[in-house]
Amino acid sequence: MTNPFREHLVSRNSAEPCTVVIFGATGDLTHRKLIPALYNLAVDGELPPGVRIVGFARRDKSDQVFREGLEEVNRKVSRSGHDDAIWSSFVGNIEYHRSEFGDLDGYKSLADRLDEIDRERGGKGNRLFYIASAPDFFDDILDYLKQAGLNACRDGCWSRVIVEKPFGTDLATAQHLNEVVNRTFEEKDTYRIDHYLGKETAQNLMVLRFANAIFEPLWNSRYIEQVQITCSENLGMEGGRGGYYDTAGALRDMVQNHLLQLLSLVAMEPPTDLSADGVRDEKVKVLRSLRQWDTPEKVAENVVRGQYVAGSIDGRGVPGYREEDRVDPESMTEAYVALRLRIDVWRWSGVPFYIRMGKRLPKKATEISVHFKEAPDVLFSALPGGTTGSNVLVIRIQPDEGISLRMVSKLPGTNLRLEPVKMDFHYSTSFGKGSPEAYERLLLDAMAGDATLFARRDEVEEAWRFIDHIQRAWHASDNPPPMTEFVAGSWGPKEADDLLKADGHAWRRL
Repeated sequence: MTNPFREHLVSRNSAEPCTVVIFGATGDLTHRKLIPALYNLAVDGELPPGVRIVGFARRDKSDQVFREGLEEVNRKVSRSGHDDAIWSSFVGNIEYHRSEFGDLDGYKSLADRLDEIDRERGGKGNRLFYIASAPDFFDDILDYLKQAGLNACRDGCWSRVIVEKPFGTDLATAQHLNEVVNRTFEEKDTYRIDHYLGKETAQNLMVLRFANAIFEPLWNSRYIEQVQITCSENLGMEGGRGGYYDTAGALRDMVQNHLLQLLSLVAMEPPTDLSADGVRDEKVKVLRSLRQWDTPEKVAENVVRGQYVAGSIDGRGVPGYREEDRVDPESMTEAYVALRLRIDVWRWSGVPFYIRMGKRLPKKATEISVHFKEAPDVLFSALPGGTTGSNVLVIRIQPDEGISLRMVSKLPGTNLRLEPVKMDFHYSTSFGKGSPEAYERLLLDAMAGDATLFARRDEVEEAWRFIDHIQRAWHASDNPPPMTEFVAGSWGPKEADDLLKADGHAWRRL
């Protein structure tokens, strides 16, 4: 019998030479993430030969000045360090194109330059457009790409677009942006990027579940008590980020995209194969099965929002959220959110999923913990200390990527005493090297035409449909749920602990 998973792995397309055009090329994302990712692919020998990079932005710069700025940052942030010889070869394929985002002539001259590059490369006219600008310019860039004919696929070549988050600010704006994108590029050529899905452990979730017989039979409500997803950040609004964050908040900035994507990977059914649509079909089913918190009362019962007040982290005093730079002193934007979710499908009937995300928490970490039901205690309940809790499978997304399993063992000695122990797997130690950065994998996949790790149109809209109910309860109802407070450097407001306590659960201590 053939194995569709194996067949897809064998037949997966390889990345093809192309020209990568980055809109918003003078921004932080290009300097700190995109160019270092492409450079590291070159270091590892995975960047297809003949890849050219064109930075498109409004500032007046020469190719040389643009390259020097990229090199300065790459020296600081590159995963593999900075090799002058490799950089010299790599940077020779980078150039700068100055234009306003709303100037059609700038796109026409870009088209002329891309044609020249194609002739220099031997006629291979593959183009990958990366929209890394501020969201305000998404519509203009897409419309002018179409007017300049840059969206058209020529014989034997492809033209694709990567769109950065935020992909809309609610369901209506996401639907509008989807319409604009799909007027310019077909859905198969549209790649909505979520860098969390490029992280090695997130990619490993399906392998962990479906390639290991010890997990999948237990992956249901009969054996699992609860699932927690935590995204903890110890930073606040440094670097002028307060202006953006105060218009977004934790729910829209992180939960709608990153954390609901992780949830869908944990909860999805086995796909028919590993094709992009095979996987994304199952993820969409999870999002469609989320029980909707569609009244202020349901939101108050299942969602907690909060802001941090002044405290300390690592012995350093930090201000409260409303005292941060560029934050409204009377802001009602959440810097912390905790949710209890229910997935109304047979597999997860009765199993609560808890999500929390917060700024100014004690440490930076993202993890998924699967808490199994406790074994019957009739054998060990009479022992000193009794049993020691349930088995917990922890999937660490960042910073220390890996997987651990908490189990119960006998403490060495003449007496029968039970202690929890941990079986731990680290990517860096097990495979002898660190994981590639998320953008490295995602850029390579886009060059290969593999959209598995990118969000599809219906995924984005279903996630916003769920989030919009909560936003309306917070901002459009007559009796909104309260904004709680917690001290910076703590693990969040008491109300978030109470959310789990009502179910007989508690947040896992990271």
